[in-house]
Amino acid sequence: MSRLDARRNREAELLKIRTRRHFFSDCGVGLGAMALATLMGGRSGAATAKNPMAPRAGHYAPRARHVIFLFMAGGPSQLDLFLPRPELARRHGEPLPASLLAGKRFAFMDSFAKEPPRLLASKRRFAQHGQSGAWVSECLPHLARVVDDLTFIHSMHTEPINHAPAKLFTNTGSTQFGRPSMGAWVTYGLGSESSDLPGFVVLQSGPRGPRGGSVLWGSGFLPTAYQGVPFRNGPSPIVDLATPAGISAESQRDVLRTIQDLNRTRLDVTGDPEIATRIAAYEMAYRMQTSAPELMDLTGESAATLALYGAEPGQPSFAVNCLLARRLVERGVRFIQLYHTNWDHHGGPGEDLDESLDAVCRDVDRASAALITDLKARGLLDETLVIWGGEFGRTPMGEIRERTGRNHHVQAYTMWLAGGGVKPGQSIGETDEFGFEVVADPVHVHDLQATILHLLGLDHLRLTYHVQGRDFRLTDVGGRVITKLLA
Repeated sequence: MSRLDARRNREAELLKIRTRRHFFSDCGVGLGAMALATLMGGRSGAATAKNPMAPRAGHYAPRARHVIFLFMAGGPSQLDLFLPRPELARRHGEPLPASLLAGKRFAFMDSFAKEPPRLLASKRRFAQHGQSGAWVSECLPHLARVVDDLTFIHSMHTEPINHAPAKLFTNTGSTQFGRPSMGAWVTYGLGSESSDLPGFVVLQSGPRGPRGGSVLWGSGFLPTAYQGVPFRNGPSPIVDLATPAGISAESQRDVLRTIQDLNRTRLDVTGDPEIATRIAAYEMAYRMQTSAPELMDLTGESAATLALYGAEPGQPSFAVNCLLARRLVERGVRFIQLYHTNWDHHGGPGEDLDESLDAVCRDVDRASAALITDLKARGLLDETLVIWGGEFGRTPMGEIRERTGRNHHVQAYTMWLAGGGVKPGQSIGETDEFGFEVVADPVHVHDLQATILHLLGLDHLRLTYHVQGRDFRLTDVGGRVITKLLA
């Protein structure tokens, strides 16, 4: 065998053991780089080496810098909280006009098959409050005192009729898994002003987690740096955040420094945005060993503040989470989402419009109002957009169950907003005499999402990410800014 043939044989053997992964990772100017550039939406490797959560300017001057979304998981009954309907009360027990049911879908159609659904008046007493004259029922006495700081939208409407898809739609703009959540889109567009805490934090309270789970705050096809970080209750909000026993601070720093050096070397080779995310996550975790326990420690809060919220340190609750939300805003966190269950009042055990509704309202009423009052007193409400509501509302018809309840309703329901560039003391939208259909100023979920982005200085049409051959956005192919909402 000639020397030339021997060399060719050696080269052939090397090619056999060289995998496709090696080829794509090392091909810096060929197919690998082009494919990666497409997946990254045209971003270069150099750009991804920067801190993905560094604060960035939006498309125009923002009216809000932070968002607190108080998500009432399960669908609060607008007809028992914010929307008195005298005609509904007068015609209580009568069958709903068949014309209203035509073409409509409900979560539990079988309950309507037994007999025509009958109108269900609210048992709650309503009164007008504040200079705005907003209607609020006896269920929410604390919130009634701050109505002049709120704007109610009584004409919300959505599409999915069941909880998990509807929550997904409200949070991601789609019923398909794998789409980024609103908090992920916001931090992708703006980054965060906090260097010691995640830019998107999730807090939970109530008897269980929200249907849909972590996809509600996921990053989808965006880099994972932008996904929401759930905080647990107690002094250790992040699992495995504390340094293990027997490991000195110096030893930990050496290990982290070595890992980061290896990650940066790999990032220089591949430009993979997930490696940039990993680098930022390690650095954030190290800083959070101090910042997270400090955040959760409420001993520095005054007795008056704790009483305002109804918060008891060491006792997990929606009230504690509202207080933590204010503290997160003070520390520069961009997007905070609080989930509280259970608002699913069909009329079964623990799901009625009597004791069950009273209980969940007590959970959130004082703390929701306190959050508005506290942010305003500290000069933070003008720069913080507060949102309250669920994935849909409840029907004006009752369900045939053990106790009084209402079905899911997507045609018309109520949410409220405050602060952050919202014009306070007004109500937007009207429904028919039963609260069944919107008759003026309809607001689709995509409209609300577009408006939230607008208040943060982001154009929902321009906040896009190129993946799978097309540009995606939070509002899909819809959405319009609700100009009546703006201050």
